[in-house]
Amino acid sequence: MVTKLFSSSIEGLDSRCVEIEVDISGGLTSFNIVGLPDNAVKESKERVRTAIQSSGFEFPIKRIIVNMAPADIRKEGSSYDLPISLGILIEQGVLKAPDRKFLFAGELSLNGELRKISGGISIALLAKALGMDGIAVPSANAKECAVVEGVSVFGFDSLFDVVKFLKGDLEMVPVKVEYADYNGRLNSYDIDFADVKGQYLVKRALEIAISGGHNILMAGPPGAGKSMMAKRILTIMPRMTMSEAIEVTRIHSVSGLVNNEIVFTRPFRNPHSSISKIGLLGGGQYPKPGEISLSHRGVLFLDEFPEFLKNSIEGLREPLENGTITISRARTSVTFPAEFILIAAMNPCPCGYYNDPTHECTCSVKDIDHYRRRISGPIMDRIDIHVEVRPVPVEDLQNKGAGESSATIRERIEETRKIQYERYKQDKFSLNSKIADKKIESYCAIDQGSRDILAKAMKMYSLSARSYKKILKIARTIADMDRNGTIKANHLTEALNYRILDRRI
Repeated sequence: MVTKLFSSSIEGLDSRCVEIEVDISGGLTSFNIVGLPDNAVKESKERVRTAIQSSGFEFPIKRIIVNMAPADIRKEGSSYDLPISLGILIEQGVLKAPDRKFLFAGELSLNGELRKISGGISIALLAKALGMDGIAVPSANAKECAVVEGVSVFGFDSLFDVVKFLKGDLEMVPVKVEYADYNGRLNSYDIDFADVKGQYLVKRALEIAISGGHNILMAGPPGAGKSMMAKRILTIMPRMTMSEAIEVTRIHSVSGLVNNEIVFTRPFRNPHSSISKIGLLGGGQYPKPGEISLSHRGVLFLDEFPEFLKNSIEGLREPLENGTITISRARTSVTFPAEFILIAAMNPCPCGYYNDPTHECTCSVKDIDHYRRRISGPIMDRIDIHVEVRPVPVEDLQNKGAGESSATIRERIEETRKIQYERYKQDKFSLNSKIADKKIESYCAIDQGSRDILAKAMKMYSLSARSYKKILKIARTIADMDRNGTIKANHLTEALNYRILDRRI
């Protein structure tokens, strides 16, 4: 009689049910796994054999066949160790097949202990969708999985404990997550915006960017404070909701970056300019999330922006526009979420001192032109706010007074976002930067005087249609920060300044 148990296969961020069929029969001693397993699955034979023996059970010296269905889907990873081991023990009569419909996943060590796996929260979501009675996972994944309501999660430390539980010799209660312990959690930081001297215009631009979810480019000479301010962005990011936390945790779990906790800190990713295109955008033979997806619901900070590979920078077009990245391969096509705020920083020229009042630029016109052309027009057009970062005057540096704290700025940002959430509660978007094109006229209405100002600026600076829409969205955010229901001329002119400063840089 063939024993059948259920496990899962991770495809992108989703999990797919896999049936583990185990058959033990007489004949030449062998242990074969079929059903398109990768090397990690094939190697599980040795882990399973030793783990069963280390747990005090006998490993059968017979012909063992393990089939993983559907057979045309590649099976990756070590999470199949647990269901394969249980299938062998059931076939031997050590225990009976479970009466309830369980999904099993877990890697085994040689001494029978269960080790952490990737994609735990996706497995829990699959079990819920299939109406499973519960899932059995390593204890190191239990809290992560338990955040999914409607599915019973049991965490185990060893194969022996799982066997005792299935035999009824071990009482277990489903793992519970207290939402009050997580929801609205704020982290403490060693850095604060109060440390930043001067740079009032740039701090204002950053607050606008975070309030409305706008992308921003800072350009200025070395030492002006671009990186310093960017690294403090995390301290003013609004708290995540539970649904956002589940989204972020799911991505990080598939990437193996979750340590049995829900991710309640908004991501801040700061990859080096030497990163590959796959590392930034995601991909591989079997696609995995890249830095832009790991930045979902958070911030992606790209310092020395022109130094990144040109095809990597151009690959940002789709996610900046749509909030997703689709990676197509011969075998599969996967779409990852990538709704992040891009914070980019660059020097105005290769030496960094073009147009600097205190240093002489040593770059030729050709060098400057070549350097700037690394950032194409379409990419610049997709970055909402362009701001020039000037060197801090010595008077500001010597000012002993503390600047505005991150807590104060974050409180204003959260209030501004509440206004947007309420306004767009009937729409599929929730931030001003994501207003659908067909809704711009209704949500970003301006009077005739403001229309004339915008029309004049469009002609004077040769701005694109995309820039036109982004100016209105930025103006909408500035109006919300002023707690004003309508966009005034001063809101529009400030928004215009954030689109034309790049002409001087």
